[in-house]
Amino acid sequence: MKNKFAIIGLGQFGMTIAKTLSEKGAEVIAIDKDINKVEHVKEFVSYSVALDATDKQALLNQNIEEMDAVIIAIGEDFKSMILCANILTELSIKRIIGRVLGENERLILKKLGINEILSPEDEIGKSITNSLLNPNILFSLELPDNYLIAEIKCPKRLLGEKLGEIKLREDFGLNLITILRGIKNSKDEIDYNIFGIPSADTKINENDILILFGTTIDIKKFVEINT
Repeated sequence: MKNKFAIIGLGQFGMTIAKTLSEKGAEVIAIDKDINKVEHVKEFVSYSVALDATDKQALLNQNIEEMDAVIIAIGEDFKSMILCANILTELSIKRIIGRVLGENERLILKKLGINEILSPEDEIGKSITNSLLNPNILFSLELPDNYLIAEIKCPKRLLGEKLGEIKLREDFGLNLITILRGIKNSKDEIDYNIFGIPSADTKINENDILILFGTTIDIKKFVEINT
């Protein structure tokens, strides 16, 4: 049986989590009050819907209580985040994960009984630590259950290899979200653009950055073996 997750709030953070969980085989419901964001994510997730996440009945209509976990990613709207969190605790959701932008929000969520909390400060601090310990990890975002989204500088030994030959999922247990392709401009500087959806025949170029999803251990193993 597939794990069921609801992502409330489809900013960059929520969008990334929704896409990544879907690619991992989970059933994902993506929720936001902005119809444009909902339309953008619908091809990647099981179901997307535009609604007000502070409306208890609207959430119940989506069978929110059946989710294995709900991730609240409405960090920019403090009032809505707190109201939504309060509703979810009243509904006895199995697992609630909140993302906050400051210490006051963290304290309020804890008082509501939510203990799994992410913040930009934590994310940046851990990312810098990972980068210092391993320069090939340019940026990383730690997720619950020891999962990680990481930007990896292309290891030299993989240059020219096709993705199908690297066997990221089979040999390392990793999912490739996308590639940031680096191309030198007229000033001899490198511009990065999202490659899109790579295929098994996509070759790794010199300035590529791989955006990977997997456990912390598997990502570090991949970097160590291929460096």
